[in-house]
Amino acid sequence: MCGIVGFNWDERPLLKDMCFSLEHRGPDDFGYYVDKGISIGHRRLSIIDLSKAGNQPLCNENKTLWIVYNGEIYNFKKIRTHLETAGHNFISNTDTEVVLHAYEEYGTDCLNLFNGMFAFAIYDSEKKKLFLARDRIGIKPLYFFLKEGKFAFASELKALFVKGVLKKEFNMGPLSSFLTFRANTTEQSFFKNVNKLKSGHYLTFDLKTRELQIEKYWDFSYKPEYKKERYFSQKLLELLEDSVKSRLMSDVPYGAYLSGGVDSGTIVSLMSQFCSNPVNTFSVGFEEEDHCETKEARFLSENLNTNHHELLIGQSSIKHLPEILYHADEPMADPTSIPIYLLSEYAKKRCTVILTGEGSDEIFAGYPQYKFMKINQFFLKKLPIPIKDIGVSSLKIIPGKILDKYFKFASSLGEEGITRFSNFIKSNSLPEQYLNLIAIFNEKEQSELLDNEIKLYKKYVSFFKEGSSRFLDGCQMIDFKESMVDDLLMKVDKNTMAFSVEGRVPFLDHRIVELSSKLPNTYRLNGFNHDKYILRKTVKNLIPKQTRFRKKKHFFVPIDNWFKDELSSLKENLLSETYIRNQKIFDYTYIKKINSNFNKSKLFYSRQLWSLLTFQIWYKQFIEDEKVRI
Repeated sequence: MCGIVGFNWDERPLLKDMCFSLEHRGPDDFGYYVDKGISIGHRRLSIIDLSKAGNQPLCNENKTLWIVYNGEIYNFKKIRTHLETAGHNFISNTDTEVVLHAYEEYGTDCLNLFNGMFAFAIYDSEKKKLFLARDRIGIKPLYFFLKEGKFAFASELKALFVKGVLKKEFNMGPLSSFLTFRANTTEQSFFKNVNKLKSGHYLTFDLKTRELQIEKYWDFSYKPEYKKERYFSQKLLELLEDSVKSRLMSDVPYGAYLSGGVDSGTIVSLMSQFCSNPVNTFSVGFEEEDHCETKEARFLSENLNTNHHELLIGQSSIKHLPEILYHADEPMADPTSIPIYLLSEYAKKRCTVILTGEGSDEIFAGYPQYKFMKINQFFLKKLPIPIKDIGVSSLKIIPGKILDKYFKFASSLGEEGITRFSNFIKSNSLPEQYLNLIAIFNEKEQSELLDNEIKLYKKYVSFFKEGSSRFLDGCQMIDFKESMVDDLLMKVDKNTMAFSVEGRVPFLDHRIVELSSKLPNTYRLNGFNHDKYILRKTVKNLIPKQTRFRKKKHFFVPIDNWFKDELSSLKENLLSETYIRNQKIFDYTYIKKINSNFNKSKLFYSRQLWSLLTFQIWYKQFIEDEKVRI
């Protein structure tokens, strides 16, 4: 894995400095190519072909094409064979060179050949054009800007601000998205004039006319095929085996993050089939017994005979939050970034490549909210409004123990959670229902916080097709295209690459994603309780029964405790009335409401408070250029 940069003018010292800002992504080597009106640079993390022949930028035989590349193409050897037959010559054993020659042979259609994760830029010296592309799923990041004829790109935003290449100006545009999904899921960045290249898209920039064009080359939609369960199970197992096997392609040590659930357990079990030695597995938990969930990973490790490593972290781990947000580039309020960050530092001592289980919940319907949506569609939706009102009112008077047992989702969030749950029950709009379940701030709360009318639900109407039986498609599509890419995948990329570790995600092989889109609803969510139905059936011989049927367990991070202790003074400072009013982004009235009602709805307001505080830390560091210490 690597870091790439480039711009449409020639300035060697600037190029070196931009590369240096990405040293953590590629500590093994760096290189650059400068021509009239073009500069491209690269930081290398050596994974395949560790020799100097793999250093970048790489060029073709006649030096008309130059590439800087970040990623892995897992089927590159097969593509290389076809290219050699067509007369192409290679000087290395890297997948990078295969990407370059595939573009030379097939043009932009080369993207349809690649199975992998990538973000790359190719300079065509004859056509005077740049060609940038990002993988189908969005596993690898790629940012760019075009302002007053100046074009630049980079793997991370921080490289674009080296020596004032671009002035840091805060962009309010993505704020609603962040408040909804705890990460910026829009095409814009939080900096004016800087965008992300979307997953499954490519970009061409004409260096002569300075015209930029963006095209989509891949997408998927839900089109169920009503075939037998056995067909999908066999096909899924074949693809999972091939996906995991191909992701063991490496000339450096590899391992896996093991949480103890069905997803990571499946990956590790398949890895064990293809490895002659026990797989290195890594898990993380909190020292406090109430928050520690490592015993499930330990059980699975013993069952799969892995070489297991366990990291326990304490309350003091919160001190790393400013550094984590620095690596994130944009505000990201997923508290599990902290354990992933520290686990990556720990794993680097033994491995450079790590396989993870991300993506399974999104493509096979593994989240609890899907079950609530199904119950609503088949039962609650049919109730008259007066009956719904009575039901919601009853939640407020039911004894706590009974409420916890039967309505834990709402009761765990306190009074505000019940209010949010009532919005979910009363609504007849699918996007409104779903976002009331998953949003950190819903439409009403955002409007109060920003003192502006926010139309949140309308943005997602197109995700849902008519017919109650298709509600699951829309819910999964929101999770796949919004929070998965910019929360889960960027969390893995930024926190592993902070320590020069490459994260690979076998479930997000595009062939598996496409297969999942053909699954009937019942093969994803069977009944009202059997989530990831086809996956659990498929892996019955791979992992223990206890693991296969274990209920999904979210990694618990004790943020409510941190607000009482380590974060107390920082919260008082960055969310004070004086600071908020001077900043002119949020309305202090809503923050005052959080502080007043916090003890009544701790879990609910902890999530909102955490989002606001992480945003403020990011803002302090990136916009005001001030260091933050905890």
